[in-house]
Amino acid sequence: MSVENKGKVILAGAGPGDPDLISVKAIRYLQAADVILTDRLVAPQLIADNARKEAITIYVGKQCSKGIHTPQSDINTLMVEFALQGKLVVRLKGGDASLFSNILDELEVLKANAIPYEIVPGISAAFGAAAYTGIPLTARGLARGVRFLTLFDLTSVTPEQWADWGKTDDTLVFYMSGQRLQQLAGYLLANNVDQTKGLAVIQQATTPYQKTRVFSFTELKTKELPEFGYVPTLLIVGKVVQLHEQFAWFREQAKNTSYFDNHIINFQHAS
Repeated sequence: MSVENKGKVILAGAGPGDPDLISVKAIRYLQAADVILTDRLVAPQLIADNARKEAITIYVGKQCSKGIHTPQSDINTLMVEFALQGKLVVRLKGGDASLFSNILDELEVLKANAIPYEIVPGISAAFGAAAYTGIPLTARGLARGVRFLTLFDLTSVTPEQWADWGKTDDTLVFYMSGQRLQQLAGYLLANNVDQTKGLAVIQQATTPYQKTRVFSFTELKTKELPEFGYVPTLLIVGKVVQLHEQFAWFREQAKNTSYFDNHIINFQHAS
């Protein structure tokens, strides 16, 4: 099959949760797609409101607590197989398409099979959480920069990195680190973090179920942090966290449920 007869794969970011935060370009591709391969952290409304009735939608997300796990190799195979049938495939990712995703694996397999593709950026969880909590990540006088990090593997963080994180004036944003919250606070305190900094915990940012808790490092010296059960959970560390109380505008509701689980049963699962 020649390249001209192949389909195309669109690697698109769906935004952090609020369905209105997806780009116009991503919506147009979603409306034209023959096949949609969707992650878990995608607003349930996006596909229901925009996909064609004829489109094949396959859930390829990961939720280990419920035994749902789609290997990356399966996702790669689905992209290639459908594209080689001449179909337009939208690989829909939560947040941005490139930030803390497996996009490199997918790019490599698409290139290896000479399949045309595009990358459509999306609003990352960090930017959504910052906006919906009133925490400007690089507010003048409070932060010189911002770093996007993860504590998925604590053993890979060196003592030198902890020391740097403790003293930096940059805002630190930690993805996929909700279960490392207590360790993060402990390590930063052990590395003499500035006591004027704060730690914000934002769950399910930009969704109707968003919840925000802010802690000062002064109180974290003696306070045991509660457990935060719902994902995604984003952590923001820095002096900018103190702006939340003054500039928060999004009215959070007292709901304890998962925004992203409502649509899983309606999709075909990859097998």
